[in-house]
Parts: sequence; structure tokens; C-alpha cells
Amino acid sequence: PKIYAIRGPAGVGKTTVLNMIVGLRAADNAYIKVNERVLTDTQSSVNVKIQERHLGYLFQDYQLFPNMTVFQNITFMAQPSEHITALMHQLNISYLQKQFPARLSGGKAQRVALARALSRRPDLLLLDVQFSSLDDATKEESMRLVKRLFDEWQIPIIFVTHSNYEAEQFADEIITLSSVPAE
Repeated sequence: PKIYAIRGPAGVGKTTVLNMIVGLRAADNAYIKVNERVLTDTQSSVNVKIQERHLGYLFQDYQLFPNMTVFQNITFMAQPSEHITALMHQLNISYLQKQFPARLSGGKAQRVALARALSRRPDLLLLDVQFSSLDDATKEESMRLVKRLFDEWQIPIIFVTHSNYEAEQFADEIITLSSVPAE
């Protein structure tokens, strides 16, 4: 497995690509395959349901449910288990499980959202511009954390970024999107 960065200017379609992979947005013409499993093939009318894709998606604004505790957010799509307990410990958020999202810093909210994305042991992890809104120290810590999870879990990661630095420091391969005027 590898870590892939999708980089490009704002509005070029980086998030749209992730949304197509995860199944939140229909593609006009696409073939999407993860771990030998076809998720989308517009030519053959294949479109696997979102909940059956086994993907983890960390949204740009984390999308934590404000009326649920940290623990409830993490277990929203997964049953409480030893895996969840170990994951919370690994991400250093066990002590936050009874807190509500409004009381969390940006870095803590990100780790909670990451735990939720990993709660079902996904085949692929998608990160949408996850480091851009964090201060430098938290950004470096978050990048190290995701890299450590990648090394331990051996799960492919695709992340989108505006930052050449993040792409070059973090990714094994970089995909650059650019806007091309229609002819």
C-alpha cells in the first residue's frame, strides 16, 4: 500500500474525486477499484452502496455529530469493541470519550474523526485537506500520527491538499489536478 496525495488549486475537483471514490457523488464516466474490488464502473452500471464500500473518510470539517459524545461519534457506524478501545488509546483520545465535540480543540476533533473513519477497519482511508487548518505543531503531530497508522495498519491512504510541502513530505505518489479550459 501507498500514501497518495491529490494536490491542486481550490475548486479544481480534489474533494469531488474523493466523493466519487467514497460514493457520495455519482460519476459520469469512471472505473473505481480498491483492493481488487470494483466499486464503480459506469460502463457496466456497477455502483456499490456507500455502506458496503469499506472506506474510511475524514471530512474536511470532520462532520462530528454535536449532540453525541466522542464515544458515540466513534461508534456511530461500528459496535463498541476491543478494536475501538485500542484505537482510542492509540490516538490518545480515551480520556475524551464522554466529551461533546464543541469542547474539543481542532487537533482533538481531528483525532476523533480519524478514529471514526478507522472504526470499521476500512480498506482505504480518504483524508480531505486534513492538515491545512491546524497550527504547525499540531499539523506535524497529525502527519506523524497518520504515517504511523499507515505503517502499522498497512492501509492505503489518499489525501487531498493545497500544500506542495504536505504532498512532498507525506506521499509516496502525488497526483496533480489542474484546471484545463474546455475547448
